[in-house]
Parts: sequence; C-alpha cells; structure tokens
Amino acid sequence: MLRTTPLGEADRIVTILTRRTGRVRAVAKGVRRTSSRFGARLEPGVVVDLQLHEGRSLDTVTQAVIIRPYGALIATDYQRHTAAAVMLETAERLTAEERQPAQRLFLLLVGGLRTLADDSHPASLVLDAFLLRSLAVSGYGMALDDCAVCGEEGPHPSLSVPAGGVVCPECRPHGAASVSAPALRLLADLLSGNWADADTSEPRTRREAGGVVAAYLQWHLERGLRALPYLERA
Repeated sequence: MLRTTPLGEADRIVTILTRRTGRVRAVAKGVRRTSSRFGARLEPGVVVDLQLHEGRSLDTVTQAVIIRPYGALIATDYQRHTAAAVMLETAERLTAEERQPAQRLFLLLVGGLRTLADDSHPASLVLDAFLLRSLAVSGYGMALDDCAVCGEEGPHPSLSVPAGGVVCPECRPHGAASVSAPALRLLADLLSGNWADADTSEPRTRREAGGVVAAYLQWHLERGLRALPYLERA
C-alpha cells in the first residue's frame, strides 16, 4: 500500500503497487468508519492480499487480508518511519502510468520495508540502497566507476547529476561536485548489496552519500518529494 486519500465522509482512495499489474488506484468504501471491516489493513507500508472489483475509472476494494504489517512495525521509530515514507512516495512517482507491470520495483519495495521493520541495518542505508536500486531498474542507474559521458575507466572523484554519475576530468561539466572516495565506495556497496562494508561506514560518509542520492533522485523525478524534508538521518 503506497498512499491513502480521503474521499467523502467515510471512503478512501488507496494507491497500491501490485506484483503483476503495477500501480493501481481503488476506492475503499466505509474504511474511515470505526465499524469498517478493513480497519488498519489499508494503510501505507502494509503488504496485503486484495480482491478488487474493476470499475470504469477506479476499482473497488472488496476484500483485504494482511500479509505483512510492515507499516505498523516501522511507525514506532521516527527515523524508519520517515525513510519508509520516502520509499513509498518514490515507488509511486517511478510508476508514472497505472497498470504498467513493475515487478522488480515491487520486490525492491517489499524487501526495503521488510529490512526497515527488522531493523537489521541503519534506516538511512536501507533508504539509499532502495533509491539507488529503484532508479537503476527504472532506467536511471548511476555510473559509479567509469565516466558517465565517455566511458573512461575510473575511479573518478567528480560526479555530475545531470550527466548520470561520475565523470572524468575531460568530461567534467560546470557544476560537477567533488565526491570523496569513501562516499563513492559506499554508494557502490549499497547498489551491489555489500552490507558488510556499508554497515561499517562512517556517519560523515553516510551523510555525503545520502546527499548525492537525494540530489540524483530529485533530478530524475523532476520535482521534490513531499516526504523528503521530514526525513531524519542519524
């Protein structure tokens, strides 16, 4: 479940990322009443098994069974809660068209929410790993070794968000930023899933890498995320 929006006095529009048919919107009738049989099943961050009745413009939720209540588990910790909010909004924004399959993004989101709920890795690293991977599967992968412009073998200490990643001295455009070697290694570790090294990274390195990821994400989404200003990074 990605997002809910009030509709009338008792209903909600729920935005869902499904395994097979991508992003879908549906009406959950009476869900805001205390007597609703859906209750907390239709909340952001919850993995549910839904039955939908297909409508002309919006489907209607007819049945909901909780599979994993990740949202409720994450909500007890503000840092994990804000990270999850950014992940959910990013997943919605990366699925621009409804009912277009996005299975890899679905699996990344469920895995990211599960890791946040387990608290097995720092929330900021889980978030940045999800953002890097979700951008990559959506066609916006960040070049972290060879030059994003000419392909010259790296490593390169400069990174240009518009160019798509690290750039060599000859291709370095105006406005490119200098990025430390530890931050680039951390980004590569998060992209590849090397948690053993990522978990031992320094807080300063995590903040630097997180800033790069946030800038890269918002460039490709073309406008800011509503949840990002509330993100808490340790």
